[in-house]
Amino acid sequence: MTVKVGIIGCGGIANSKHLPALSQVVEVELVAFCDLVEERAKEAQEKFGIKTASVYTDYQKMLEEAELDVVHVCTPNAAHAPITIAALEADCHVMCEKPMAKTTQEAQAMIDVAKKTGKKLTIGYQNRFRADSLYLHEVCQEGALGEIYFGKAHAIRRRAVPTWGVFLDEEAQGGGPLIDIGTHALDLTLWMMNNYRPKFVVGKAYHELASTENAANAWGPWNPEKFTVEDSAFGFITMENGATIFLEASWALNSLDVKEAKTTLCGNRGGADMNDGLTINGEDHSMLYEKQIELKTGGVDFYDGDELTPEVLEARSWIEAVIDDKEPVVKPEEALVVTQILEAIYESSKTGAPVYL
Repeated sequence: MTVKVGIIGCGGIANSKHLPALSQVVEVELVAFCDLVEERAKEAQEKFGIKTASVYTDYQKMLEEAELDVVHVCTPNAAHAPITIAALEADCHVMCEKPMAKTTQEAQAMIDVAKKTGKKLTIGYQNRFRADSLYLHEVCQEGALGEIYFGKAHAIRRRAVPTWGVFLDEEAQGGGPLIDIGTHALDLTLWMMNNYRPKFVVGKAYHELASTENAANAWGPWNPEKFTVEDSAFGFITMENGATIFLEASWALNSLDVKEAKTTLCGNRGGADMNDGLTINGEDHSMLYEKQIELKTGGVDFYDGDELTPEVLEARSWIEAVIDDKEPVVKPEEALVVTQILEAIYESSKTGAPVYL
């Protein structure tokens, strides 16, 4: 079966993740490319598309004219919901890049339309497809950690503020590191805990380093006048069953304890962390143990040594879900809870009060 795919948004995330990954899925034909900047769409079409692939600057026109089975939405966050909804209504299955949407209301609208149309919807949380994530998820599913009552979601950079595109624009993105990289860490943690029922959230966002002139930064100094989002944010989430999660997210923090898209889990039978590789800890015959997991020998579902990247595994799994009419690994209802919690952290920061969900 051939799956005809269209791309809406031909910028950085499309060219670094979606298009290279999809080009390695044999069932996929990349047949349509859309971007507000026509030259970007043409470049993507020339590099990744089939010979007859079309180029558009209007996504609605693309959805009307192109014969598509699947659409990947790779735009700034503010456009995720309206474009996803339009694609679903055009009878396409949709993968939307993370985060699902700027607001819970938008995310719920996406789910409602997916259910109404009967089309599949998934969100681009490729870190689930890393070898350490897949292994740890199996460990958690088997109950080896017991009931996981405390988790930490880590997304900390010392100085790595993205200075291109609209990353620093609150209107276009809805936030900074919390919604950009914190979303990955929170998704991993919730997935491992298999707990999607938050009760209340307390959070605080900071704008402490954003005004720094000529700052040291991985991609060069940022413009303080355009830095309208937070540079750090932290949240404490209490779940309905009493479990708690601490979420930390920053693009620029005076800390040497840097780690991104990682989780720490504590259960009543054992624990796990991704700090230095994947380590499982616990107690056996009245003695404590630590077990370092070797991840380069294969043997994990969807994973075969170092040959396939998480992005390719994500793309293959998604296209298989479409072909075989299966649920995608990342369910939209799960991604909605991530958005709900992130939105609550921002709200709590503004009001100084807990947000009950």
